[in-house]
Amino acid sequence: MSATSASGRADVCVSGSGAVAMALALALSAEGFSVAWARAEAFAAPHSADVRTYALNARAIALLTHLRVWPALREWSAPVFDMQIRGDDGGALAFSAWQQHLTELAWIADAGALERLLSEALRYAPRVTVVPPLQEGRAPVPCDLLAICEGKHSDTRRALGVSFDRQDYGHWGVAARLRASRPHQGVARQWFRAPDVLALLPFNQPEPEASYGLVWSVPQARARELQALSPADFEAALREAIAQSQPEALAQVGELSLASEVASWPLALAQADRWTGPGWVLLGDAAHQMHPLAGQGLNLGLADVDTLVSVLRDARLQEPWRTAGDERTLRRYARRREWPTRSMATLTDGMLQLFADERGPLKAVRNTGMRLVEQLGPIKTWLVGRALGG
Repeated sequence: MSATSASGRADVCVSGSGAVAMALALALSAEGFSVAWARAEAFAAPHSADVRTYALNARAIALLTHLRVWPALREWSAPVFDMQIRGDDGGALAFSAWQQHLTELAWIADAGALERLLSEALRYAPRVTVVPPLQEGRAPVPCDLLAICEGKHSDTRRALGVSFDRQDYGHWGVAARLRASRPHQGVARQWFRAPDVLALLPFNQPEPEASYGLVWSVPQARARELQALSPADFEAALREAIAQSQPEALAQVGELSLASEVASWPLALAQADRWTGPGWVLLGDAAHQMHPLAGQGLNLGLADVDTLVSVLRDARLQEPWRTAGDERTLRRYARRREWPTRSMATLTDGMLQLFADERGPLKAVRNTGMRLVEQLGPIKTWLVGRALGG
């Protein structure tokens, strides 16, 4: 990969510096497309600790395997064999890889390791050239297609006049790494607590088979309180939350202690009103944003990458007269991605709204519904299928 500006024309200019942008540049290069990577001027592959974790589904892992990133990332990941979900009034739902005839339900991966490995792979990718960032929505080099992977605050999306209908939840995501005194055994745990959602994701750093990634969705004021606590007080608050939700879980996970700083960020639901236009396309958080309770954000972004590359490859083989930025080709991508993304966003938003309401009648309804889903095998299989497919 060249680190200087390209003088020639590119098939695709990829704008963005995150995992989705890097995966797209790699995947396009592997298919023989010339790529201009317009990354941020301050871009640097992460080397310091990153408290974020990603839940990767089967489709995401298949893409990363194709890009030759997964074998190295696997050492920075932990498998999820079981998922245990608890409501706030006796509701319970469990998913098992064994029951679904799967090796694992997902893998929990280190976010910093994923981005570092993608960056390293791009150093050796043919047909990828680094170019300056976009200015006012214009690519710095001539290209057939501008792929916008700039995240939820995309300036290029705004310059194109694309509406990004954003609904702030008033909740923030609180994340940290935890050590546990007992092995996690590949079990992910989630508690819907009205109004917050607490998840412990099995992880292997810093202690192999005895660590968790914490993702805790709480009202904004509570997030500020949690971040201001000392490590000992934060740990006590976490123990209290688990004990209130499922007392026996404390014995199952053991003592939990902070192994990182505590990070937080605002949560929202958003969807672009247009995903494509003449010579441009949106992917990842630039096109959609949702609550992290289902852990599908990056999976959906990588599914965008997989779909777009597939659509462009098929068009090149079957309709070679069309350029990569042909609107008809790009509409095929949008049709394939908009429905699964909207349906997942609707599902996660509905679950959050249902469990955030503290009124008694709704508490009974949502917990009864959770128990019914637990008893209906086909519905559970359908939910797993949606999650695995992105």
